[in-house]
Amino acid sequence: MGLMLEQIFKTVTAVAKKEKVAAYVVGGYVRDILLGREQKKDVDFVVEGSGLAFAKVFDVTVKHVGSLIEFPDFDTARYVIGEGEEQIILEFAGARTESYREHSRKPMVTEATLEQDLSRRDFTVNAMAVQIDSVRPHLIPPLRKGSKIIDPFGGQKDLADKILRTPLNPDVTLSDDPLRMLRAIRFAAQLNFAIEPTTLESIYRNRERLKIISAERIQEELFRMLKTAMPSISLALLFQTHLMDIILPEVAKLDGVEEIFGHQHKNNLIHSFKVVDNIAEQSNKVELRLAGLLHDIGKPGTKKFLPKIGWTFHAHEHLGKKMVYAIARRLKLSKQHTDYIAKLVRWHMQPIALMDEGITDSAVRRLVVTLGEELEDLLILGRSDITTGNPYKKEKRLTNYDHLRAKITEVLERDKLRAFQSPVRGEEIMQTCGLKPGPTIGKIKEAIEEAILDGAIPNDYEAAKAYFESIKDSYIKEAADWEKINL
Repeated sequence: MGLMLEQIFKTVTAVAKKEKVAAYVVGGYVRDILLGREQKKDVDFVVEGSGLAFAKVFDVTVKHVGSLIEFPDFDTARYVIGEGEEQIILEFAGARTESYREHSRKPMVTEATLEQDLSRRDFTVNAMAVQIDSVRPHLIPPLRKGSKIIDPFGGQKDLADKILRTPLNPDVTLSDDPLRMLRAIRFAAQLNFAIEPTTLESIYRNRERLKIISAERIQEELFRMLKTAMPSISLALLFQTHLMDIILPEVAKLDGVEEIFGHQHKNNLIHSFKVVDNIAEQSNKVELRLAGLLHDIGKPGTKKFLPKIGWTFHAHEHLGKKMVYAIARRLKLSKQHTDYIAKLVRWHMQPIALMDEGITDSAVRRLVVTLGEELEDLLILGRSDITTGNPYKKEKRLTNYDHLRAKITEVLERDKLRAFQSPVRGEEIMQTCGLKPGPTIGKIKEAIEEAILDGAIPNDYEAAKAYFESIKDSYIKEAADWEKINL
């Protein structure tokens, strides 16, 4: 990446000289240079002139090595080079100011000075600029000695103090583009920064403005929060500012502890945040972390107090599964993510149930077959779900989980269940029984599969074929009777 960026910066410098305009690197790239963080693969450039015209000259100069995406209404352009993890995205914009209508985050743009341009940015730490010829991305340090950092709003001090604040009045900055409220929370987690109190209060005041943001953009920011090393930082800030009430009200409703006759249940909101952090220590899969956040959302709707027993949340996993589909529609999650999360929420209690009831081969077989490719992620979720503060209880649960994992490995190796289905296939059943395609074939296959899962027969062809021969006549008779009834 270094050589590629070096070539890019040299070319931008050359185009700026050729066109006789000043060009600057701005925003997160400058911030990360000053923080000593790994340099980003996306870079924002501001020119004192037309950003779109500059991008077109850049495209010709690099012989169309990337894709130019034009936004003429905003005098900006995006230039995309490469793909996948090596992809580099460049943004070219003319220095501008922006004004917003009440119900839209699409700005009306007018030409401005560089300082005016920086004032419209989200946070002071992102409102700094460096002239293009001062940056050397292939060297350490990446700024030339004596380079001037254009910093009209105290971004360098806020970097040193680890503070996020807006360059202008936060009510203006956040109301203009409400997505910035989510970005503030995400940056706080990513950078381990605090949100300055006035800005934090403004997020709370302007939270209803988030409703004008598209579901896709909200989903994108939520996923970025969940990808951080400790997602609970972002989640707690979402709850504190009441943005959670707008994005995921089902999660916000998990808060609270109720007591009757000395019986308390745990605070399921805090528990869910802990579960997500536990998952983050074991997996980078963002959809698994989201499943962890949502795994108990069915509890408020199933909570009951039973004398002599205490608080129960019977079948909350079933209600939770239904709620996942409603959330997915609202956030416009992909079908793949939706089905995956719903499946894990539905089955997240199963490993605990197995440990409580005794880990039998039959129960393990059913778990393996039911979960399929999601089994490993369910086990991560289940282990992460152990958040009790009782050290004895926690140790016992974790030990039992180790036993369950060992049992699963043993059954998988012995019973060849990874791609489980009846060893006797439908075509053979139809040929042997003289049946046409229909529900009877499925019933016979299901009966064979049930016998294998129950341990009545081993998972191999010869045993399955013998079992099939022993049961086929009753199914043939059933099919014939059904045909007579429907004549």
